[in-house]
Amino acid sequence: MIKFSPANVKIKILAAVAAVAAFLVGRRNKIYSFDLQSGVSCPFAKLCRSKVKKLADGRRKIVDGPHTKFRCFSASQEATFTNVLKLREANFNFMKSLKSGGEMFRVLMQALPTNAGVIRIHVAGDFFNQDYFDAWLAVACANRDVLFYAYTKSLPYWLRRRDMIPSNFILTASYGGEHDAMIAEYGFRSAKVVFSEQEAAELGLEIDHDDSHAANPDIRNQDFALLIHGIQPAGSEAAAAIKQLKADGVQFAYSR
Repeated sequence: MIKFSPANVKIKILAAVAAVAAFLVGRRNKIYSFDLQSGVSCPFAKLCRSKVKKLADGRRKIVDGPHTKFRCFSASQEATFTNVLKLREANFNFMKSLKSGGEMFRVLMQALPTNAGVIRIHVAGDFFNQDYFDAWLAVACANRDVLFYAYTKSLPYWLRRRDMIPSNFILTASYGGEHDAMIAEYGFRSAKVVFSEQEAAELGLEIDHDDSHAANPDIRNQDFALLIHGIQPAGSEAAAAIKQLKADGVQFAYSR
């Protein structure tokens, strides 16, 4: 009833990171992601809130939130690719229909690919309630030989379980949500979207071009930056930043 997706270009690069490659051994030698519909599954998104709206004529368009500063790249994928939207929508609708974290845990365990060594939880989407977060936490605890990692703005759910996070469950607080203040208050490892390499340098942050920071257990407490990417609203500061990055010849894996 739910489906995991094979690794995309960005995630495949992780096999070159020693601490990640340690999980890609034996029969568990593949990398997957599990994705939900963008925007509608992200209860605490703010600066990146965008979602797809289906029009009466069958077309789709992006609807940005009232505080959107940079458009969610995965929402743009869903507007462009019909099958991508269908898969993520189906995953989200099924998971939210379940009545408890225990049910969610059993469904995720049944669907987890047997050859998975690394799972990115949510190229698209986020932890939409506490039961769903707890289900993933239980899956990670039950599969200590698999590496799970996720960006999240669902910081209240993380905070309630912060003393229960296993070593193979790597979380990164993503700036741009309703609870950004919690990041400094509770010392969550974080990622911040920047509009230029210079901005990252001024903040003293390394740029993660390919999730080699996000997934690496060896640097689970190190903050980092992400370069703005994806299709941005015409005339916005984010769109201008993308144009300048292209003019400067900046290359990063998630630009493909």
